[in-house]
Amino acid sequence: MATEQYPEFHLRLPNGGPEARGRQTDEMGTNGSRRFVVGPGQPVRADAVPSFAKRVASAHRLREQLISEGRIKQTQTWPGCLETADTITFNSSSEAAAVLTGSSSNGWTGWKTKDGRPLGDFMPDASWGPNRAWLVRGSNVTGMDLVRRAWLPEGRISLAASQLRQGVEPRISKEQVRTLVQEDYESTATYSQKQDLAEELHAFLSRMKPGDTVCTISESLLYVGEITGEVEQLESEDRRSNLRRPVTWQEDGHPYNNLPEELQQKLSIQHDVVELTSVQAVIDGLGLTDEELADEAKVMESDPSMEIPAISVRRELELPEPTDELAGELHVHDADWLREVRDLLADEHQLVLYGPPGTGKTYLALKLAEFLGGGPEQVKLVQFHPSYAYEDFFEGFRPQEDPVSREVAFRLTAGPLRELADLATREGNRHIPHFLIIDEINRANLAKVFGELYFLLEYRDKSVRLTYSGDDFWLPPNLFVIGTMNTADRSIALVDAAMRRRFAFVELSPRTEPTRGLLRRWLASQNRAAEPADLLDALNSRIDAPDFRIGPSYLMKKGVYRDGGLERTWRTKILPLLEEHHYGEDVDIEKRYGLAALRRSLPQPLSEPPAPESSA
Repeated sequence: MATEQYPEFHLRLPNGGPEARGRQTDEMGTNGSRRFVVGPGQPVRADAVPSFAKRVASAHRLREQLISEGRIKQTQTWPGCLETADTITFNSSSEAAAVLTGSSSNGWTGWKTKDGRPLGDFMPDASWGPNRAWLVRGSNVTGMDLVRRAWLPEGRISLAASQLRQGVEPRISKEQVRTLVQEDYESTATYSQKQDLAEELHAFLSRMKPGDTVCTISESLLYVGEITGEVEQLESEDRRSNLRRPVTWQEDGHPYNNLPEELQQKLSIQHDVVELTSVQAVIDGLGLTDEELADEAKVMESDPSMEIPAISVRRELELPEPTDELAGELHVHDADWLREVRDLLADEHQLVLYGPPGTGKTYLALKLAEFLGGGPEQVKLVQFHPSYAYEDFFEGFRPQEDPVSREVAFRLTAGPLRELADLATREGNRHIPHFLIIDEINRANLAKVFGELYFLLEYRDKSVRLTYSGDDFWLPPNLFVIGTMNTADRSIALVDAAMRRRFAFVELSPRTEPTRGLLRRWLASQNRAAEPADLLDALNSRIDAPDFRIGPSYLMKKGVYRDGGLERTWRTKILPLLEEHHYGEDVDIEKRYGLAALRRSLPQPLSEPPAPESSA
């Protein structure tokens, strides 16, 4: 086992402990990783973190065995530590680091030269950048469950590539991989299959590296491990070419149905190799309590002022509770009504405010979204109309001018929903609620506008393949949708069952609170007379159809209260709506709904009694 080509590596024990020394070898371990040697007299941490047995069960058992055999023993040299009694050959550098530190450790970054260069820099498959997380599927491959049959017992993952030529080098470019796939699979795979295979092969060959987290699924259980060595290409007797990487697996699987929604979304992507780096913190915390994660962080000497990602990602997304002050600002009769709307959003993620014109649906949706999201930056508004389409709403090809050549070409452009979803999933935004307000949601062909996204409104834990970009997309849990629906424009009865199933519906009607008394409360806050509220109540009492009753917002504008403003608003805003409602009917709109008629119907104030005559 040649070690001369590698320098001596050092591993600092946790909490300012002493340094252990070891040597990398080129001898392959049982699963294809390179063995690592630690000589006698090297310090070993005396105790292990509570999560050690869960994280790396095989390293935990080896550590216990070495202690029981006396190969790791008490020491006088290193106070508070143990030490190695003889030379120990480990299956990998990560196994060596884990045994010595009593915790899950990445040997490729943990072991360093005296001048601070990590072990990975000296390995043939080394690549730069932070560690990533991956899903590699192995169940039901050609009718065989590779996970149970080979991966878990043998400590590896593999990617079948039956037609790929031998001698493919790791870390080749994506373009080189595409060329190989195009040539080697020219007659055995479709265009789409070759595209997918090129992406997966490039990830397996060039982007994965030792120290990365890897996951796989078998029999509804998710298994997690760590890649511990470089890629290897094998050829079996039937000339089936396979790419393999060694992995140290955690022993216990995690039930799929108990996984966090964000992780389930990523796992639902239908590819053999999927990058999971965006949910790395979720994976790191699987099966561990907050206390166990905190203990691990102490061992890793992380900055105590920084949040532990695996713990912070567990925080439940919370919508703030509407206050009495907000109810007063919106002139809502009771803050409990706002709290109920908040609870509906928290449970359903999608909600529609529906009612006749002028009931303040859009205003309420915007103000409530800004309050729940923490500001207008988290709120985007779009308005649907009959010609609105999927390409306008989510993504599509639009003509754009090249700033250099000035040529116009069609380019894939994100719509408001995709822009907001991308904003909501940015690092640091995942616990901030984001709101999409869809005004006049019932005026568009919803099946045409939403397309395959209609599925995601109901199944937030799934992903779909997008029509244009081909990306896998899911709706983030911190994205909420509030629609507004004018029932005078199109009755709510015409809304299809698919939309009813995906949205909660909240009525804003002049016959019920909070709309019924809204104008009266607003007038009182403005120190104005209550006559406009009395007139509106009298008007709505004469309208038989609830969907055509008039909302208070028509009379909550400054122009109404200038000279002649009330009469002008009544004549130009309210009466035309009622003329349309009664079109073709023999109804005298002015006689039935005019201001003069309504004023005559109002109770007249009692006249004051005459003052008593004074006695002489």
